Amino acid sequence: MTQLTAPTQDIVAKLWNLCNVLRDDGVTYQDYVTELTYLLFLKMLEETDKDSLLPREHRWRDLVKLDGEELLTQYRRILVNLGDPKNPQVKSERVHSIFADAQTSLRKPANLRALVESIDRLDWFSAREEGLGNLYEGLLEKNASEKKSGAGQYFTPRPLIDCIVRLVKPKPGEIIQDPAVGTGGFLVAADQYIKGKTDDLYQLSEEEQIFQRTEAFVGLELVPDTHRLCLMNLMLHGIDGGVKCGDTLSPDGLNLGKADLILTNPPFGTKKGGGRPNRQDFSITVHSSNKQLAFVEHIYRSLKPRGRAAVVVPDNVLFEDNAGVNLRKQLMELCNLHTILRLPTGIFYSQGVKTNVIFFTRNSSIKEITEEVWVYDLRTNMPQFGKRTSLSHETFSDFEQAFGSDPFGDADKLSLRKDTGMSGRFRRFSRDFIEDRNFNLDITWLKENSTDVSAGPEDPKEIIDYAVSEFETAVSELKSVLSELYPEAK
Repeated sequence: MTQLTAPTQDIVAKLWNLCNVLRDDGVTYQDYVTELTYLLFLKMLEETDKDSLLPREHRWRDLVKLDGEELLTQYRRILVNLGDPKNPQVKSERVHSIFADAQTSLRKPANLRALVESIDRLDWFSAREEGLGNLYEGLLEKNASEKKSGAGQYFTPRPLIDCIVRLVKPKPGEIIQDPAVGTGGFLVAADQYIKGKTDDLYQLSEEEQIFQRTEAFVGLELVPDTHRLCLMNLMLHGIDGGVKCGDTLSPDGLNLGKADLILTNPPFGTKKGGGRPNRQDFSITVHSSNKQLAFVEHIYRSLKPRGRAAVVVPDNVLFEDNAGVNLRKQLMELCNLHTILRLPTGIFYSQGVKTNVIFFTRNSSIKEITEEVWVYDLRTNMPQFGKRTSLSHETFSDFEQAFGSDPFGDADKLSLRKDTGMSGRFRRFSRDFIEDRNFNLDITWLKENSTDVSAGPEDPKEIIDYAVSEFETAVSELKSVLSELYPEAK
């Protein structure tokens, strides 16, 4: 969980508990967070003295005075008017984007009134002291940790994000991209890292500060409601960059341009509808329905020379045949794939999902290739993360120390790393070794301790979730194989 002060944690808990009030209105967890986004946006503009961005009678102070059908009618009118790009009274593109196609899930005026009153009574002074962005991010994380919400599929735990960001070391002036941006966690963390190194940007010139706020961060999100949450999250953290709603595996992805740094956790599974990427620049995955492979191709093609990337991928990206082999071969020719982190299971709020982080740097010369790959096994003989064992920054401390201080994985710095041997977690593998495996990067050497009961799911419900997840993963991989063997099959 994002480290919040006690008062802000209390606000997050109170906001989340309000969802129980709305269950009889047919509101889902995801609908509730979206609904809260609309209302919190109005309230937070008032708290930050920015409600002049909104037309009169569309501000929080006006809404809070209403009751009954009049309240619900005006609230619906606000959603429509603020989302109308042709409305001359709304001059902020960000406002239009957050309210684009907005609709309320609320049907009962009493429930809307309960929400408005509860939000208005919260300790907003404490929230402002810590930062409204942290409050909202805490709410997003609460939504992701609630399995019934289904939001965990795109929410990357903050301890993992922070670990990755510390290792790749974002710098002022860099274009930082997330092609599967979700709710914006990677971009927010990169921004906070840079602010922490530059005295909240005050060490930069005015021109450099404007660049950081408006141009440094770019991304795409496919799902409109998730894009809405992302825009809100970025806005509350002072980022007004180019995050759009679109499909990276379509021509939209080309519009993202070249990046100095790419941080992302692409969605798992096959492309929606079994379709294939529609990208003229793709050569390896153009006929594959495997989204993860296609995202990896997008990423290494989008990096500037010496640009670096850290990408969360499922195991099948490391071992899949056909397009998978060709992709890994090309990746190791165009980039220096220097490090793979095998992640523990259970950290994405879905039992059985096995993932990794791959770290690579785009080569600046055609003579450069990947000469060695270092693999850190943080999965074998690790506890099953869940309710009893939570992910923390300490989980990754040994890996960060082993990784070292170089974000590029240059040969002179890799030579300082220590191969811990068959009994350790960190090992070096030569290019020849990997070529002999037909570029299979799913490399293991530690033996699982079968007596370690903590490694398994925690309760019968989680055992069932684990089995379902394993089955769904197998089906996804079989579909991918079928797509490779019979490209004409739909």
